[in-house]
Amino acid sequence: MKKLLFLFKGLIILLSLIITPNLFSQCILGGKVTGNFQMDVQVSKEDSEIEAEKVNEKILNNAFGNILYTNGDFSAGMRFEAYLNPILGFDPEYKGAGIAYRFASYKKDNFEFTLGNFYEQFGNGLIFRSYEERNLGLDNAMDGIRVIARPIEGITLKAVIGKQRKYWEKIWESDNYGLIRGIDAEVSLNSIIKPMQTKALQLSLGGSFVSVYQKASPKYITSTDGSLYIMKIPENIGSAATRFNLNYKKWNLNAEYAYKGQDPNAVNGYIYAPGNALYLSGGYSQKGLGISLSAKRIDNMSFKSNRDETGNMLNVNYLPALTRQHAYSLFAMYPYATQVNGEMGLALDIMYKIKKDTWLGGKYGTDVKLNVSRVNSIAKDYVTPISTGSYQGTLGYESNLLSLGNDIYFQEINLELGKKVNKDLKPNLMYSHQTFNPIAFGHDGDEFVYANIFALDATQKLGKNSLRGELQWLLTEQNYGDWAKGDWLQATLEYNIRGNWFVALTDQWNYGNMYEEKVHYYNLACGYNKGTNRVSLSYGKQRAGIICIGGVCRPVPASNG
Repeated sequence: MKKLLFLFKGLIILLSLIITPNLFSQCILGGKVTGNFQMDVQVSKEDSEIEAEKVNEKILNNAFGNILYTNGDFSAGMRFEAYLNPILGFDPEYKGAGIAYRFASYKKDNFEFTLGNFYEQFGNGLIFRSYEERNLGLDNAMDGIRVIARPIEGITLKAVIGKQRKYWEKIWESDNYGLIRGIDAEVSLNSIIKPMQTKALQLSLGGSFVSVYQKASPKYITSTDGSLYIMKIPENIGSAATRFNLNYKKWNLNAEYAYKGQDPNAVNGYIYAPGNALYLSGGYSQKGLGISLSAKRIDNMSFKSNRDETGNMLNVNYLPALTRQHAYSLFAMYPYATQVNGEMGLALDIMYKIKKDTWLGGKYGTDVKLNVSRVNSIAKDYVTPISTGSYQGTLGYESNLLSLGNDIYFQEINLELGKKVNKDLKPNLMYSHQTFNPIAFGHDGDEFVYANIFALDATQKLGKNSLRGELQWLLTEQNYGDWAKGDWLQATLEYNIRGNWFVALTDQWNYGNMYEEKVHYYNLACGYNKGTNRVSLSYGKQRAGIICIGGVCRPVPASNG
């Protein structure tokens, strides 16, 4: 009860700061206070039909509030978070409340200095990315020091040192959280070389180095002949990356290569193989046409500030996904998770607008989008294991940079058409064929899932109001886990009033389930939007499943509430 009273008082203070910034602008040394606030409250009940478990607390809550103070070159801020208790699908270790993020920063001329918490990224993030993804419950904010300098125009230097957040753990009081040290440099050749300043060719180069120090103890392995083998664990893990970005008129090319030294950890099975990653992205764009081709290869690139961690927390780096991130729920039924121990992928995106006043374009033109992606395993030549059934303590395997494996992890062909019928109506049609290998979620040997998915949605303007309808249809002969069985249908109807009020009804029906109840997962929602403020209320059933954003995934349990 005391925690709830404390939370309530904190919310009142935060709201008063947000609603009356001008008052504080005058009171706090002439500076300015801004902020934002969000609270999600979930009321759940037991539902045996969808296997939604009983929630003892009845009411679950996630909340946060940001306060930012700026005064000239100085800024400072904090974020208060409260998980009392975490809503379903969030890690129970978030349970609690407190100041999870605080910082002070000073920026003058070409120099910036930050103390406390911060988010940062080097290049594409292959060896370092500190970021927050609230929908996944992921936050690896750095706690330490960051320095950014721009000594001359066209050169940016960064240096960071600190430790990563893990829930509410006291990271500075334990050796289980490694110390991260990193530097990054980026140079724009067009800015520092005068003859290139007027050229159409734009070229920038960059490089990074990141090291993680974590105290280690030897590991002991019993070999196949019964003898005891001592495995020495390196305490300093170094990684380096180099990159370039090139633009020429309508063309662009981005490339980055990263290398990680020997890093025996829980994710790779404590092997000594080094890691590497290659990311390539190129494109062409002009009016009415855009083409993008991306490729990546990942080999043993799990990089954490705790070698024994296996979850989504304490990731030092970020490995971008090539597969499309879908907004339609049935298209995301079989999401792909990045395979940090080895994958090789390719993706093609084409966007084309058929000209108006043509047979296919009609009066307003037609938008066509094509996405093709495929992710495979990489070829590995395994060494002789020391102990039976394990490569722990060995190099593990060898793999050439361009060696493609035989296993398909994920494949998709996606086509989307959007055509404006008149000034008030524009329907969209989408089709996707997906091949999903359950090994992506650790289910090696389970049968592949082959799915054909369709979607049709349209919005009809009705003066200042609008009516939106959506229909999705998933066809598959396979069943995967408890949350994806057979064919599905989903229908949504949403009515918006003057851009402020809305009411929506959705029903997701697992009509192809041949083994259990053909459940309707319905949801009724209504809400109000005003400027940057939003209040909404919904009730319904949520199926169990997997949520993936950017190749990072987490399971979500079934719920009714």
